[in-house]
Amino acid sequence: GRVRLRVDGVEIDCENVIVCAGLASDKIAQSILMGTTLREMKERQEQLLQQQQQNDANDNLKNNNHPKDTRMQLPKQYYAKGNYFKLENQKSPFTRLIYPLPDPKGGLGVHATMDLSGSTRFGPDVQWLPPDFDGSEDENIDWNVDAERSKLFYDAIREYWPGLEDGNLVPDYSGVRPKLWNPDLRNSCSKSDNNDDGGDEGVSNNENWMKDFMIAGPEYHGVKGLIVLLGMESPGLTSSLAV
Repeated sequence: GRVRLRVDGVEIDCENVIVCAGLASDKIAQSILMGTTLREMKERQEQLLQQQQQNDANDNLKNNNHPKDTRMQLPKQYYAKGNYFKLENQKSPFTRLIYPLPDPKGGLGVHATMDLSGSTRFGPDVQWLPPDFDGSEDENIDWNVDAERSKLFYDAIREYWPGLEDGNLVPDYSGVRPKLWNPDLRNSCSKSDNNDDGGDEGVSNNENWMKDFMIAGPEYHGVKGLIVLLGMESPGLTSSLAV
């Protein structure tokens, strides 16, 4: 009933382990479940994928002839980049946070925030990264803000501030959020494969489709004492007392 971790060559015997590693939560949890390092786990996953593809070709998976690896029963995290633009050369009319209606593509919409210096910035938008993107490695992420995305920002901001003038938005910064779904993979959530309601691509009426976040205990992976926080966006891990 205990979890044994190997960290930098040292074994640690734990009664409870909580994995809340943001973008890398699913990868770290899987490495614990498989009893490997992250590098070894990725190599093992590549081997499993090749083996699965071979079995698919032989139609063995269909006949349940190939045993599945039951240690990896956790949803995969997907990633959405959020970009911010800063207001320059024009006075902001806002004195408080402005939140529009949520974006049906995922996210709270391009909202307006003010910092302590009085500057106003807008964001984040939702820029989905490819479903197979590995966001657990920082070097894989391009943190630059594409200036071409400003048109989307002008359109969104003018929904609640028509007076925004052209040329006054400049790229500011970006972040990446973990998600438990991706619009390119309709059934990306755990246990949603059999709940397809047959709707159009994009937003679904299926409550599992746009799943918010998950606190995965032994009922998902079978390991007593291991709790994994998945799909936790800021500020879920830092400002929620319940979490």
